[in-house]
Amino acid sequence: MVNVEFKNVDLNIKKDEILRGINLKFEPGRIYGLLGRNGAGKTTLLSLIATYRKVTRGVLTVDGQDPYENENIMPLVDFLHQEDYSEESETVEDYLGMAERYKPSFDMDYALTLLDEYKIDLKKKMMELSQGQQAAVDASMGLATMSPVVLFDEVTNGMDAPSREKFYHQVLNAKNRENRVIVLSTHIVSEMDYLFDEVVVIHHGKVLVDEPVDEFLGRGYQVTGNAEDIDEFTKDKEVVNSRTLGPTKAVSILGVPSSEDEKVFDSGKLSYSAMRLQDLFINMTED
Repeated sequence: MVNVEFKNVDLNIKKDEILRGINLKFEPGRIYGLLGRNGAGKTTLLSLIATYRKVTRGVLTVDGQDPYENENIMPLVDFLHQEDYSEESETVEDYLGMAERYKPSFDMDYALTLLDEYKIDLKKKMMELSQGQQAAVDASMGLATMSPVVLFDEVTNGMDAPSREKFYHQVLNAKNRENRVIVLSTHIVSEMDYLFDEVVVIHHGKVLVDEPVDEFLGRGYQVTGNAEDIDEFTKDKEVVNSRTLGPTKAVSILGVPSSEDEKVFDSGKLSYSAMRLQDLFINMTED
């Protein structure tokens, strides 16, 4: 099975330092949420794994080898991102045929099953499809190549809500998922948080977080109740988000509840729940 590992990786493009001191390990059988705001460095990091660029300093290995211009590694990695199909006259069927021809592990039956969920007309030219349909073709082919490392970079852009939900379920049910590294890069996390086994947060080219999603969510919690009671409860706490509806207030708090806090929750005066991943992400990436 194929691992991906970064050891103290820097990437400079001309005089700009894009990535700094990256230490990460992606292992098979896990779905990784790669989170970061626009321009954080997510796409650049994935492009290194996909053999598009060479690291400036440090070591990056895919299956124990340097991936850059490595013909042994290229077939192991699929990098799916938004493409411009405005002048592509090949049909969806043509694209499937090319994938089958050039990707030895491509599973045509699996690809057709995935595409059928989106009701894609295989005879249509790629340029004739909507942006959402094009994204669905890319997403389906990324899963159907059966490559050991699959990188999805904002692949749901353009999809409507039902199509996005189909894609999320396809990822969870991905064929041979236990043998594959699946990375979902996004800056919109509210819909996708339940997919992740691990969370990696990139901000200004550095890794802020690299940990299991349960540990990440343990960094904070939410409390709901009467607004006056909430204000009293939070006066010595770090509140990162607050919402009020009439007399009721809900707040997101960084930290771990104390034993005294737990007594308040047990009394029923205030209700407690885990913090939303999106709230934590937003707070951590505020400058």
